[in-house]
Amino acid sequence: MMYKGQWFEEMINNRNKSIVRSMSWNADGQKICIAYEDGAVIVGSVDGNRIWGKELKNMQLTQVAWSPDGKIILFGTASGELHIYDGLGSPCGKIEIFCLVNVTGAVSLAAVKWYNGRLGYVEPDCPCLAVCFDNGRCQVMRTESDSRPVLIDTKMHTVDAQWNDNGSILAIAGTLHMGQNEKDINMVQFFNAFGEGLYTLKLPGKSIASLDWEKASLRIALAIDSFIYFANIRPDYKWGFFDNTVVYAFLKPDRIEHCLIFWDWRNKEKYMKYVKHLLLVAAAGEHSCLATKSEDDDGQYTLILCNAIGTPMDSKFIEIEPLFMCMTSTHVVAASCEAIYVWQFTNSRMLGLSHIVTSSQRKNNHESLFHIDDEKPTKAKYLNFTGAQGSTKDPICAITASDKIIIVARESGTLHRYTLVQLELTHRYAISSEPRQLALNCTSSRLAIIDTSGIFSFFDLDAKVTDVNGQEVVGEHLSFERKDTWDMKWADDNPELIAIMEKTRMYVFRGLDPEEPLQCSGYICQFNDLEIKSVLLDEIFKDPDNPHSEDLIELEVKSLRDTRALVQTVGMKDAAQFVEDNPHPRLWRLLAEAALEQLDLDVAEQAFVRCKDYQGIGLSKKVEQLHSESMKAAEIAAYFRRFEDAERIYLEMDRRDLAIELRMKLGDWFRVVQLLKSGSGGADDKQLIKAWNAIGDYYADRQKWSNAVTYYLQGDNQDRLAECYYMLEDYKGLYALADSLPDNHKLLLEMARTFKMVGMCEQAVAAFCKCNKIHEAIDTCVYLNQWSQAVDLAKQHNVKEIDALLAKYASHLLEKDNTLQAIELYKKANRFVSAAKLLFKLALKDSARGASPLQLKKIYVLAALLVEKHHKKVKEKSNKSTGSSRVSDLLNDDDVGSGDSRVIDQAWRGAEAYHYYILAQRQLYDGYVDSAMCTAENLTDYEEFLDPVKIHSLLAIAAASNRSFSVCSRSFIKLESIDSVGEEDKKAYQELAMEIFTKHEPRDVRRTNNAQEEFKEEKLPVCVVTGRPIVDYQYWTCSTCKRSAMEQEIASRRFCPLCHSPVSL
Repeated sequence: MMYKGQWFEEMINNRNKSIVRSMSWNADGQKICIAYEDGAVIVGSVDGNRIWGKELKNMQLTQVAWSPDGKIILFGTASGELHIYDGLGSPCGKIEIFCLVNVTGAVSLAAVKWYNGRLGYVEPDCPCLAVCFDNGRCQVMRTESDSRPVLIDTKMHTVDAQWNDNGSILAIAGTLHMGQNEKDINMVQFFNAFGEGLYTLKLPGKSIASLDWEKASLRIALAIDSFIYFANIRPDYKWGFFDNTVVYAFLKPDRIEHCLIFWDWRNKEKYMKYVKHLLLVAAAGEHSCLATKSEDDDGQYTLILCNAIGTPMDSKFIEIEPLFMCMTSTHVVAASCEAIYVWQFTNSRMLGLSHIVTSSQRKNNHESLFHIDDEKPTKAKYLNFTGAQGSTKDPICAITASDKIIIVARESGTLHRYTLVQLELTHRYAISSEPRQLALNCTSSRLAIIDTSGIFSFFDLDAKVTDVNGQEVVGEHLSFERKDTWDMKWADDNPELIAIMEKTRMYVFRGLDPEEPLQCSGYICQFNDLEIKSVLLDEIFKDPDNPHSEDLIELEVKSLRDTRALVQTVGMKDAAQFVEDNPHPRLWRLLAEAALEQLDLDVAEQAFVRCKDYQGIGLSKKVEQLHSESMKAAEIAAYFRRFEDAERIYLEMDRRDLAIELRMKLGDWFRVVQLLKSGSGGADDKQLIKAWNAIGDYYADRQKWSNAVTYYLQGDNQDRLAECYYMLEDYKGLYALADSLPDNHKLLLEMARTFKMVGMCEQAVAAFCKCNKIHEAIDTCVYLNQWSQAVDLAKQHNVKEIDALLAKYASHLLEKDNTLQAIELYKKANRFVSAAKLLFKLALKDSARGASPLQLKKIYVLAALLVEKHHKKVKEKSNKSTGSSRVSDLLNDDDVGSGDSRVIDQAWRGAEAYHYYILAQRQLYDGYVDSAMCTAENLTDYEEFLDPVKIHSLLAIAAASNRSFSVCSRSFIKLESIDSVGEEDKKAYQELAMEIFTKHEPRDVRRTNNAQEEFKEEKLPVCVVTGRPIVDYQYWTCSTCKRSAMEQEIASRRFCPLCHSPVSL
């Protein structure tokens, strides 16, 4: 082996006792496996080094193949067995051969080919291992252990097989034995990965030995006798053409979905989509249709209608496998082997879920379904997919449709003709071959057929002929044939013109007469106006992600080329006579344009009349009425879209106004501005403003908003300026524009709502007030939680509905259980008592849920602070007013209701209750039992906030710890008398009391110096620091909560223990 200029001898075949039977490279080309006939195996690297070698005992090897991942090697023997070894040469087992069941006699392996997976797979879990035997039997497996392979019987003596480059086609070569007196035929049979026959190629010569694919799989090389033959392959691409868009599908190695490209070749734009389980693509008119298989293997398929950018417009679920599909501008026709489904789609309906029905029977809505064996297909109320899936002895093999009829071909050569709307079977025809491709001309009078052998022929659908029995029948298969045909397309505007592809040549037939062929290898996508568009799919698929404009070519038919040559070389008279003899609207239009160029207006007008070009007729008459030759030349130049020449002529004539008018018609507003400013007489202000605004529209349409603002400012277009500022989110500029507008301008309301939408309250209110929409301004403040500003606005403009709005919004928040937001709302609106009421309710609700005492204290403190703010607000109001107005303000306070006196009067009691409750427990745990008992005794005044069970339980514990058994006894008596205490708890209290008071008498042992005993009749203030009564005449009082503390206790503290306000001594 020569590698980098040196010979490496380790891989030289010097084994004289045996010969090499097979060799195979792995998928990445880094290893080669060489199999000798006597069982010797050598695996080497690409640089010529031997990796390993092995002697396979008692095996006569004939075939070797690597798995795609390089981990498995298959060895085939002369006896037809296939052994599995791993990448290091260790045996793993044998492949079970299913295709030789019930086969007698000796057979041998003809080929073992495992697709390397380099370019991806047609479908997930797709068969890729082909095992072929010389008797024509073959099995295609997914893996080496596949128990359900695809079985093929080629019925010929097989010699070789090969996969194409993407694993979609398997070519099997061999010889078909015709009998003793007939010559054997060499042939290649092509199958897809699932074993379905695609094509059979018959070959000359005595014996075929081998075959191989070209790299791109567009040609195949065949070794026959001493010759090598090459055959061109025309793949059956998934593609279509509609509305100047080529849609095509291909596979990527790194994805399991089909990549679908919608390529607008005229605008050089492409749109990419990914579709799973794509089966077929069809296109016509302004839409394309994709047939896909459901991800769940439930026998359901989907037809998806798409527009030119790949957006789904509608879809239908069907339960027949769409093996064939064609399309018109209004219908999709899909067929399985036995049933035909017709869908009349609508253009305006967007894809949604309302029309998706997955049952086997659904209501007929512009859909039809019938079996091919139905004598009289009828429209049923419901589509019965189950009934349409019955088998048939003569399966469908091709379909086509026009705006009038549907033609369905069967394998026997029978053709069924149905009317498109009523789906009535009107005729049956018979031909002698199996059609593979059908096409109807534009009048639905003639059918073009390509059969499975590539023979092209015509069938006249309406011809009446006499058969061999002397009876008149409708339909005639014309005695016209062309071989090796693979594509065809009728002209859209002439029922006699058709273009076909033979090998690498394109023929155009007028009737049965061919024109000179054109060298071309493209697929015909459109034929009208004597021009043929052909797309070079073979070139596109070399780099499918990047199609080029050169991949779609436009060709002219011979009559168009000849007319163009006559116009250029001979006079108008001869050219007109030629067109008269070969009439076509395109030829008359070509003649008219040439006559216009030569100012032969009579011929031009006559030609425009013949091609029914009313615009051209009007131009001819207009030009005829002009007296200036320059004006005529300018009009004709503009007609031929030579606008620069037309403008130059107008300017040379000193008709700047006509040049400006021309550019305005064209929408070339930049040039209009240049022309307006270039004149010596100054620019027309109205035209200039119109031009500025048009340029602004140009940029706005392309979403270049900042550029549009520049020109709208010059054009003083306030409406579009507002839109551009909004799109740019330039709210500062938008507010400046609003500020510059006069009062009650029509834009102010929309601007104000825009400010409201983006949360700019001040700007929105200013704009609403400027257009006298006070209520909407207040609503904006409410919406943006600017309640203070809403109240100020309401008072400033004497609006009384603010309280109703406040209550409505608060109730709305409470309905959604947004209590905290409602509290914040009332607080911002200075409705402190309403906020405090909600906090009281929140505290009661949290207390029932078992919230911590500290949390409940905080809630009550916050509520009390809000009440204090209310007192401060009332005091400020009273200071500003005097006499009767003061009384009126107090009576008309909107924040105080008839039931709010308890909240105001007892604002701090809830906070006090939980403060002393927390303080008593802290003192008890710290060991200050006397202080804890004293503090707990204060809690008996707060039973409306605290559970009496908790109060007296705490007091009993503190009293017992303080050996004040008299107080403890009273607490136990209270606990046993509480109605809410259950019988079990009462019994427990009694047992505990019995246990305590049998040991201790119910009298106070340690209780001394109790101020409450000393001043029983007098209610003393309680110290918020210690919980004890204050007996001193001087003590500290908080300025916020108005609660007291002994001076010696508060002196060391910076904040009030109850309300946490700063301490000022």
